[in-house]
Amino acid sequence: MLKILPYTQITKTLSLAEKVGQLFMPAAFINDTEEEIQRLEKLIEEQHIGSLCFFNSRASAATNFEGKKKIVSNEKSFETLRNLIARYQKAAKYPLLIAIDAEWGLAMRIENTPRYPYAITLGAIPNASETLIYEVGKNIAKDCKAAGIHWNLSPCIDVNNNPNNPVIGYRSFGEDKIQVTQKALAYINGTRSEGVLTSIKHFPGHGDTATDSHLGLPIISKTKQELTDNELYPFRELVLKGVDSVMAGHLSVPALANGASTPSSLSKDMIQGVLRTEMGYDGVVISDALNMHAVSKNYPTKGELEWLAFDAGNDVLCFAEHINEGKAAILKNASETQIEESFGRIWKLKEKAFSIGNPDSHLTNPDTLNQKIAEQSITLYKGNQVDLTEFAKNKFSGLEIALNTDNHFFKSILKNKKFSISTNETELDKSDENILLALFPPQVKPTNNFGFTAEELASINSVIRTKNVILYVFGNPYILNHINVENAKAVIIVYQHLKSFQNVAANHFLGNLEAHGKLPITI
Repeated sequence: MLKILPYTQITKTLSLAEKVGQLFMPAAFINDTEEEIQRLEKLIEEQHIGSLCFFNSRASAATNFEGKKKIVSNEKSFETLRNLIARYQKAAKYPLLIAIDAEWGLAMRIENTPRYPYAITLGAIPNASETLIYEVGKNIAKDCKAAGIHWNLSPCIDVNNNPNNPVIGYRSFGEDKIQVTQKALAYINGTRSEGVLTSIKHFPGHGDTATDSHLGLPIISKTKQELTDNELYPFRELVLKGVDSVMAGHLSVPALANGASTPSSLSKDMIQGVLRTEMGYDGVVISDALNMHAVSKNYPTKGELEWLAFDAGNDVLCFAEHINEGKAAILKNASETQIEESFGRIWKLKEKAFSIGNPDSHLTNPDTLNQKIAEQSITLYKGNQVDLTEFAKNKFSGLEIALNTDNHFFKSILKNKKFSISTNETELDKSDENILLALFPPQVKPTNNFGFTAEELASINSVIRTKNVILYVFGNPYILNHINVENAKAVIIVYQHLKSFQNVAANHFLGNLEAHGKLPITI
């Protein structure tokens, strides 16, 4: 187990340049070439990097992924991750703080690892069952520890009140600020129980945006009072609970920046003014990824962005790409006091992270917990149980739309009832009046109608308009903004297409369990 000296001792040991190196968190990729791995090892060794943030591959990092670059598959991704962490730790003079975005588990970044439900699914769980969210945080933390990761850069506490939000949506617990706060706290407490760090994001709130900050700078034009009453509420409440860190998003919010359009991640008014002075937060602030186009494309001079982010109040510069130049700029422009304050916050966070005992090296099994969550989150959005019971008694046909994996939903029902299955409207028999429609949106993000073509949406709406339809939605519920369900007999939202969720949906259709969930957003 790696150990570090306490801040009171180490601050006398490190040079000022080494302390600045501790501010940087470059990206690390499990599918890098040996040449790229050695390059990062050299950077860690020479620049005394303080932390790393892991991603799957350079092609899957968000600003690149939108370019549709090919993503390399790695069957032994978890083993590769553990081995790389060990290599990079060995290259470091001072132990590295290892971070990852694991909002719904390591699977968010690392293939073939445990996958837990999205935040929007957890948002549908009744308050009486919030212990399940605690267990999600706890299990994800166990998986992080098994890999050698100290810091889960989650949860999102953005209040998602914009149905066209291209990047948050399903990553938010919902549109109600109190529910978002309460459920985020359950997740944080579960993570904390295993000694893993968290980071609430994306300050000051990325929920009401229609621009993806990976690609451009979102502008939020609300008044300060509106923001205080809603978007800032979860941050204000959770800061009082003593969170490990706050991630500053790339958002233009003039009302919080004295009318300026400066991104929040580069704004002293927002980080030092609103977050630190008004909210009283004195912990670590980490920037959102500095390679994101909301900020990176506006600062072509290498090192300038890193300096501005640090000067604004970020202690950790995530996904910094110009470390040599950024380090030089900070050493040139910052005061020794400014550097020492940020270094102190980072090192004390390291002390906390490295105080936990030896972790279990085995990954968790998500199946049982996911099934419990599926049972509590499944939501009867339209119709009633009587309608479903009567429908199931009669002859019906199954129609599945846009599924590219096994349909466990229909398979489970077929064990009890026989019915024909079609994969598009044209395959249906004209005599088929009762249709059990299983909808699997191809994408979880809303771009391009969640992956549906205009023709597919027209076909779905045609079936609902002309047939007697029971609709089960296995995906982001915002898809219902594109579907006219007025004539549907019943609509049930299942949120995910995981096998456990499909099996629970089948049990619901067969009348073996009730729907307890409540839709956490407005359609």
